[in-house]
Amino acid sequence: MRITNKGMMDWFGMFPSSTFADGQCHLIAGMANTGVIETEEGLVLFDLPMKQYGKRLFREIREITNKRVKYIIYSHGHFDHCFAYEPFIKEITESGWEMPQVIAHENCIKRFEKYRMLDKYHEWLNKQQFASMGIGRQKALVSAHNTLNPTIIMKGDDPYTFKLGECSFELYHDIGETDDSIWLWVPEKKLICAGDLFVSSFPNVGNPYKVQRYPKDWAIAMEKMMAKNAEYLVPGHGPLIEGIDRVKEAFSITADAMRFVHYEVVKRMNEGKWFEQIYHEMLEIYPDKFKNHHFLREMYGCYRFAIHATYRLYHGWYNSGNPTNLFPAKSKDIAKEFLKINSEEKYLEHAKSLYNEDKLQLALHILDVIINGIDNNENNILLEALRLKARILKLQSKTEPSFIAANIIDNAAYQIKSNIKKIEKN
Repeated sequence: MRITNKGMMDWFGMFPSSTFADGQCHLIAGMANTGVIETEEGLVLFDLPMKQYGKRLFREIREITNKRVKYIIYSHGHFDHCFAYEPFIKEITESGWEMPQVIAHENCIKRFEKYRMLDKYHEWLNKQQFASMGIGRQKALVSAHNTLNPTIIMKGDDPYTFKLGECSFELYHDIGETDDSIWLWVPEKKLICAGDLFVSSFPNVGNPYKVQRYPKDWAIAMEKMMAKNAEYLVPGHGPLIEGIDRVKEAFSITADAMRFVHYEVVKRMNEGKWFEQIYHEMLEIYPDKFKNHHFLREMYGCYRFAIHATYRLYHGWYNSGNPTNLFPAKSKDIAKEFLKINSEEKYLEHAKSLYNEDKLQLALHILDVIINGIDNNENNILLEALRLKARILKLQSKTEPSFIAANIIDNAAYQIKSNIKKIEKN
């Protein structure tokens, strides 16, 4: 498995689990984390990781306690937060115990329905986003047709509270990465379980493959959690965060970053600027205090994605201001017209010059004229252009800090190399 940086090892749960709050609370590391709160009357589990972590999760919890699971809470409906339930249901069934209550937001139900409708698409999508893990060569990670459905459903923005044993549990709905996210406050333990509202790195806002995400509302969620003065924070991914000051820092810097990107994009939209200008201006003004902060490492999501997320929250798909792009011609047809003006040899020569000058992105644009414009697979210049594009993409993937972006780039290079082999074979 190829992981882009050390931080991603933590993101995938490759760190020791933690016990805290007088030994009554636990963070079980996984993809994603599970928060376990022990009470006199049983266990509350906040999030269940992806299905493949189920046996490990069950084993770790049962090494700690044999208490019954009374509540399972889904922070949201992503596949790495609510699918590792099978070992627990098996134990409950075999022991003749009462089934636990499963709590989620009403939008989580809609999410499951969407995943069932788009099951093949999401299987493809996950294979793209997690290609470096070898998922592209495996069967589907999970099936949206095999969900453990909620029995208690939170409605709208109304909080939900319950008591178990000596503990009170307060659940709140806020939107950030998703529109179905909820977070947990346990006042007796000074504990917040945040789900993916906090992931120990730059928030996954503006994912290129996913639907709308909400930077400003994400900041609001951070500020609400910060106001609780928690001593412990179980993030959706990454190790336990301990201490009032450290927890506040985590929420504060993340909220500041989300408010910054939202404010600066909106400001430029009000100035009548189109996306390209906004995007490149935003890259120039990103503050060092965010670039270099531990809690804002760009190891999964990234600042560049957040610019897209904010813009598309308020703007439609016509984002260039150039009417040429309103109803564009096919890329292949455009490339063929460019090749009528100048030869493919000249384009390849120029792409190589850009490559030697380390202007890799510009080189890619020039290479695409050749790749899109030549129909004949026996053309040696096409093969040379494909090889150079694959080489550039591999270089970019190795230096790209964002796991998602690196996977998109690396997977494209892999597909080009496969295409080259087919051409050479024929």
